[in-house]
Amino acid sequence: MGEEQSKPACAPDHAPASGTLMEEWRKIRWGQKEDLQFVKDYQPYNKEVKELRVLLYGPIGSGKSSFINSVDTVLQGRIALRAQADAVSAKSFTTKHQTYKINKEGPGTFYPFVFTDIMGIEGPDKRGVCVDDIKLDMKGHIKDGYMFNPCSEISEDDQYYNKNPILEEKVQVLVCIIDASSSSILDDESIRKMRQVRLAARDLGIPQLVVLTKIDVACKEVQSDVKNVYKSNYIKKMIEKISVDLGFPLNCIFPVKNYASENETNDDIDSLILSAMKQIINSGEDFVNQL
Repeated sequence: MGEEQSKPACAPDHAPASGTLMEEWRKIRWGQKEDLQFVKDYQPYNKEVKELRVLLYGPIGSGKSSFINSVDTVLQGRIALRAQADAVSAKSFTTKHQTYKINKEGPGTFYPFVFTDIMGIEGPDKRGVCVDDIKLDMKGHIKDGYMFNPCSEISEDDQYYNKNPILEEKVQVLVCIIDASSSSILDDESIRKMRQVRLAARDLGIPQLVVLTKIDVACKEVQSDVKNVYKSNYIKKMIEKISVDLGFPLNCIFPVKNYASENETNDDIDSLILSAMKQIINSGEDFVNQL
């Protein structure tokens, strides 16, 4: 009995569901349409910025591409799968620098924010995206189509090197995507690399957020009802661990469930994604309006 009770209450494939929930520790407006309308109505106040550039980075398999697809799904009102994702690869499925726009009202019209997807971070040296490439990307020096080289950063004479980036080619929001279902969350080397990225973004003044994905895989109570996310003791502890490991304030970490197995949209899944998107937009707006 003692051994069974010592297991994490809500970790994957562990203890029973009873007693795994606690008093709600964060409020969210479930099923409300205000956040959706906010995202749909958004236009940058700074006229020099036609679109906010959001750079996604994080460990391999964390759900960067799936998050892009999930935001697209929410805004289109149907399942969208433009950003290629992979459910089984042990290596980064994304190998090239790719920017995604989301269609708004019809062909040729887009929302005024874009997502840049890059190769995932891996702990060992010379594996995964080179940290120096992420630093250069934040400054707008890498063009779409660049094939990442884990062993070295892009050279200035590369055809995909942007020597003179304009404002909207630079990153306005940096979003770290982390998989909540990973047993150890982050290894020491990944933490070291991600801290390097975080400090470089700090020096550039770029706002930073975390999107915590796969919360339904991490916690059985959330799997049974996504509205349990802010009652889950396990998810709360994961957020606190990320805050300690990487230094993000707790209110800058947003748990979401990406669309993965669903064939139809779901209001509760949408609510979590929109909550994160609203803060991403607000953070980007604050940044570009002080330039």
